[in-house]
Amino acid sequence: MNAPLDLGDYLLPAAHPFTLLPGAATVMATIYLLGALRLWRQHRRWSVLRTVSFVSGCAALAAVTGLAVEDYGKALLSVFMFQQLTLMMAIPPLLVLGSPGTLLLRATPHRGVGKSVLKVAHGALRWRGSRWALSPWVALPAYLAAFYGLYIADLLDPVLALPGGHTALESAFLISGILFTIPVLSTDPLPVRMSHGGRALDLFAEAALHAFFGVFLMMATSLVVGTFAESTIALGIDPIEDQRVAGGLAWSYGEAPTLIMILIVMHRWFRHDSVRDAAASRWADAHGDPELDEYNEYLRRLEKGGSA
Repeated sequence: MNAPLDLGDYLLPAAHPFTLLPGAATVMATIYLLGALRLWRQHRRWSVLRTVSFVSGCAALAAVTGLAVEDYGKALLSVFMFQQLTLMMAIPPLLVLGSPGTLLLRATPHRGVGKSVLKVAHGALRWRGSRWALSPWVALPAYLAAFYGLYIADLLDPVLALPGGHTALESAFLISGILFTIPVLSTDPLPVRMSHGGRALDLFAEAALHAFFGVFLMMATSLVVGTFAESTIALGIDPIEDQRVAGGLAWSYGEAPTLIMILIVMHRWFRHDSVRDAAASRWADAHGDPELDEYNEYLRRLEKGGSA
């Protein structure tokens, strides 16, 4: 039996570190930092926290797909599940909270190539397909299909058997996570804007269905995915036990980012209502409140009627 794996094994360089997603992460971080530096050099404000959030998301993307965790993700279902959860639930919030769309609009020059980039960006905002892709009727089902559709409908094994199937799934996980997260967390200009209640409802629904999926994997007595069976045994690990670990990750690690997102949404909802109520109070102080004035007039009429 092989020696049990420890954290250091997963943090070693991957056999092929310079693949699609680590390269994309490097390019995204570089472009973002160039945009932020341009604003800072012009003495224009740009949040350091947003910058840290986005760059952290890029670093996590490069790590989870460019270190040895990528190699073990092709051999163990539990590690593959860790990759999927990270790509769908941990990295997208970090990227979205970085407000890359706002940075693009503020930092891109309005001349030369920059003018064409801005034209494409504005066209994407007006495109009907953008409204469709970010709709909760599309984003949430696509998000959940990455779990229920792949695992329960037995679609994961055929996709993993394809050349480049593993990388294609990782890319799909990341894209579906971003499409789900943008309407919930983004403060960038969007073609459609969800209410705070709708965002909270989306997150609560996702959390409940996602937890059920994790429990399903933990309780399964037979292998749900057969691709990893031989490689798991070769590493001296029981495939059923590894599958239970994957379910435990889905139930625990997978719920943590959703809980943080719920807290952010609820905080924003409370802040929005507080600002709205404060503005309404200032307006009433300056111009009067028709409903309150009408009610006070009604009380005065009742008082006059009683004293007559």
